[in-house]
Amino acid sequence: AASLRPPGRARCASAHPQGARARLPARSPPLQPRPRRLSAAGMAAEDEAELSLLECRVCFEPYGGDGERRPRNLPCGHVVCQGCVWALGGGAERRRLECPFCRRACGTSETSDCLPLLQLLEVLGPDGLPSALGRSVGGRGPAAELRLSLGGWGSLVNPTGVAACRRSGRLAVAHDGKKRIHVFGPNGSCLQRFGERGEADNDIKYPLDVAVTSDGHVVVTDGGDRAVKAFDFEGRGVLAVREGFSLPWGLDATPESEVILTDSEAGALYRLTADFKKGKLKKCQMIRSQLISPRGVAVSQISGAVAVIEHLKAHGPNGGSTRVKIFSAEMDLIGQMDSFGLNLVFPSKIYTAAVAFDKEDRVIVTDVCSQAVICLGKPEEFPIFNPLITHGLSYPVGLAYTANNSLVVLDSGDHSLKIYSST
Repeated sequence: AASLRPPGRARCASAHPQGARARLPARSPPLQPRPRRLSAAGMAAEDEAELSLLECRVCFEPYGGDGERRPRNLPCGHVVCQGCVWALGGGAERRRLECPFCRRACGTSETSDCLPLLQLLEVLGPDGLPSALGRSVGGRGPAAELRLSLGGWGSLVNPTGVAACRRSGRLAVAHDGKKRIHVFGPNGSCLQRFGERGEADNDIKYPLDVAVTSDGHVVVTDGGDRAVKAFDFEGRGVLAVREGFSLPWGLDATPESEVILTDSEAGALYRLTADFKKGKLKKCQMIRSQLISPRGVAVSQISGAVAVIEHLKAHGPNGGSTRVKIFSAEMDLIGQMDSFGLNLVFPSKIYTAAVAFDKEDRVIVTDVCSQAVICLGKPEEFPIFNPLITHGLSYPVGLAYTANNSLVVLDSGDHSLKIYSST
């Protein structure tokens, strides 16, 4: 029987197929790995790395959302569970540990939540089974052709957000590497890296999303200290807004260089107006409230409409779901589409991680269940279901359109940036 493989994150954690049992450093506390549990005889022949996508490669326990099984990033990029972080660091007696895969030393305080894996666990729910949508599209080929792939493991580490500068063609990517903002040129070359972990205004603890304003400034939501920070393309910090947010998450820039951002914990949408060149905040106004865990957001460059992704919690066995809401420039609700509504059009669960508007003002989303990019049409046309990309993606978490209408997809599954020619 063919086994179902979750749409993979944690690839970094299983880069060494022999696992950590034979590679633990001598100074680390001894861990007693548990034997692997196979649900069927046919699974024994599968590649071990694929089987352990959702398991800690040290203790082989499945990852979870809380407590000791919560997945944690080490600074080197490998992922282990919180319990193994404590064990490798000697518990309360020691604060240093070595990565069991590459032996890079770090402090326990330098570890951070592996956000893509946590989101994947939220998508899969307790059953641990992905949607089959991506494999049910049938003979419909992608409407976009892959033109360029950038980044990859070592260049990007668990990326979470992408934005395009429509004036210069540069791409800014937020990720969990040593320097957390990576700027690519239009030809794919690395132009700049900045934003190290730290306490200063120029430092970034844990970036969740990134936007580029029309006047050439990079704006980042930092989940580590619940702040919004702005930089120029050389990496110089020009503004940090730390007050008033519970958990700023997604953001996008308007043609007037204002920033629309979501606060996931507060359930609110904000408009931030600033003179970035002078580093002066003019206004930060809540423009919508009573949203449910809003994360991704996009602003139409044509109409000024705003698309927001809500993450809905479910009490049943099927886990959470998502809903895309579209507001006019005056913040009136003009359309919405949730997983249930899409099920009426296409019989499969869709879990949206990113949203964007194309040049025709159509709403484009990523679906991490089917590893696809889907066009939902214009708000007045809902519900339209038109898959644009149905293969070649692992865990698409970000979307952007360049000035020449190329579609940029941020794939956290293989730590890459994929640029497609759009039709």
